[in-house]
Amino acid sequence: MQTKRLGNSDLEITPIGVGAWAIGGGGWAFGWGPQDDDESVDAIRAAIEAGMNWIDTAAVYGLGHSEEIVAKALEGIGKRPYVFTKCERIWDENGQIGKSLKEKSIRAEVEASLRRLKVDVIDLYQVHWPEPDEDIEQGWSTLAKLKKEGKVRWIGVSNFNQAQMKRAQAIAPVTSLQPPYSLVQREVETSILPHAAASNVGVIVYSPMKNGLLSGRMTKERVANFPEDDFRKRSPYFQEPGLSSTLGLVEDLRPLAAKYSSTVGEIAIAWTLHHPAVTGAIVGLRNRGQLDGVVKSATLKLEDGDYGLIESLLNRHNL
Repeated sequence: MQTKRLGNSDLEITPIGVGAWAIGGGGWAFGWGPQDDDESVDAIRAAIEAGMNWIDTAAVYGLGHSEEIVAKALEGIGKRPYVFTKCERIWDENGQIGKSLKEKSIRAEVEASLRRLKVDVIDLYQVHWPEPDEDIEQGWSTLAKLKKEGKVRWIGVSNFNQAQMKRAQAIAPVTSLQPPYSLVQREVETSILPHAAASNVGVIVYSPMKNGLLSGRMTKERVANFPEDDFRKRSPYFQEPGLSSTLGLVEDLRPLAAKYSSTVGEIAIAWTLHHPAVTGAIVGLRNRGQLDGVVKSATLKLEDGDYGLIESLLNRHNL
């Protein structure tokens, strides 16, 4: 896979990277249901074998478990991929999730992530959410200090709007932004992506297949049978009338996917990568088999007319 420079960093990243949210497993507020750890390890290693050179996780995924699984998957790997993780979401002994951008909290979080990941330095450390908003300056100042101290190589933000990015940039450069972006969630196009492009902030988008809805493998029956601890049961994107509209779009995209000998999921990911502000896209993997449905997106180039076709299909389904 070809690589692209991430913002103002020296990180050259592949168009797609491994998303480690779901491999955190179930039993926490934003889990995806039960997950087999051996399959997670195998999926990560398969992605590295396929050429992906970065993994995105977060401390809160599985309440630390995702970071531990990433470390396990990377044991004995020769050419290690970059590892990106996040701070700000914390939890107590009962698994209740809180929010903190206080310096003391972030310093404790980075040390815990370093231990779980079994690394001496984190390649990209990101503020997971800009919450509490009034503590953004304190939180970002702390990340800047961690960079100077060598705990982390580069620092970025996730889920920040344009105004919040500007507040952070007044303190220290922002290397990257991680926003949600997909065919059915395009709000960032208005001001956030243009600001990132204009200020040399790299963009790695998450949920380009909208939590599996655009993968081509989702059905109403599958949604109805999600386990109780799968957060998607509560997501408005998996409720009517949006669910039927999105699944209708997927069906209408199948001929286009066939044209490129790809999956609908690969079309959806490639569409996000076409935006000039986007550096890379995060693709979640729960087992090796899912790699076949996403890996082509790294090199897939749609013809210009096909972007117009996709736009018309979105309009047809009121998306």
